[in-house]
Amino acid sequence: MLRLEGKTILLVGSGGIGSKLARRYAGEGARTVIGDIDVDGAQAVAEEITARGATAVATRLDGADESSISAAVALACDRFGGLDGLHVNYASFADQGRNDEDVLDLPLESFDETMRVDVRGYFLCTRKALPAILARGGGSILYTGSGGAYMGEPTRVAYAMSKSACHALMRHVAVKYGPAGVRANCVSPGITMHARWAALGEEFKDWAMGLGPLKNRLGRPEDIAAMSALLMSDEGSFVTGQVICVDGGITMRA
Repeated sequence: MLRLEGKTILLVGSGGIGSKLARRYAGEGARTVIGDIDVDGAQAVAEEITARGATAVATRLDGADESSISAAVALACDRFGGLDGLHVNYASFADQGRNDEDVLDLPLESFDETMRVDVRGYFLCTRKALPAILARGGGSILYTGSGGAYMGEPTRVAYAMSKSACHALMRHVAVKYGPAGVRANCVSPGITMHARWAALGEEFKDWAMGLGPLKNRLGRPEDIAAMSALLMSDEGSFVTGQVICVDGGITMRA
C-alpha cells in the first residue's frame, strides 16, 4: 500500500517505536525526515530505508531545543517542498529512576526535566511545524501519548502529567486548526516490546502479559506504526481530536 505517497512527514524520535514508524511511513510512500538527538541511530534507520528503495533522510533534532526543531522543519521543506505530517514521538523518563518516588519524593530537577522535554518540547515541535503544514493546505499531526495520562499510579507523576498535557495540546490543535485542514490525534501505546523493555527479562514479560485481556501476545512497535500510518493517510481524514489507545485493552474508555 502507498497510502502516503506524495506526502512529507517529519518524525521526531527514532527509538524503539520510532524506527518502526519511520519504516512504515517510508514504506507507504512518504518522504520521511527522521529527527533524533541520537543522529547516528536515526542515520542508520534512514540508510536501511533508502537501501530498500524508499525515501528517508536523518538529522540531529533535540526535541526541547527550538533552533534544532526549526532546522528539521526547514530541511523537510527545502528538500521535499513542504510538510504534510508531523509525528512527535519521544519522551523523557527522568522521573522513572526509582520505584518509590511520588509527589513528595520526586526530585524537582527530575520533574523540571520531564516538563522541559515532554511538555515544552511537544509545544515547540507543534509551533515550528504547524505553519509549514498550514502552507500545504493542511495535514496530520500525531503525538505519542500514554495510558499513564488516564491511570492513577503511585509513581511516575511527572510523566503522567506530561502526557495529560500532550492530550490537551492535541485537542487545542484539532479545534483551532481543523477549519484549515489540520487534523491532530494521539496514539497511546501500552507496554510495547522493544529492546528497552525486552531487556527486563521474562518476569517483566509475564507481568505485562497479565495487564490486559489479550493473553496471546504483547504489543509490538509495528502495532503503533500501523495505527499511525492510518491516521497520517487520507483514509484517516475524518479522525481528529482523539486519543487512540493501542494497548491490547489495558485501557478501555468510551
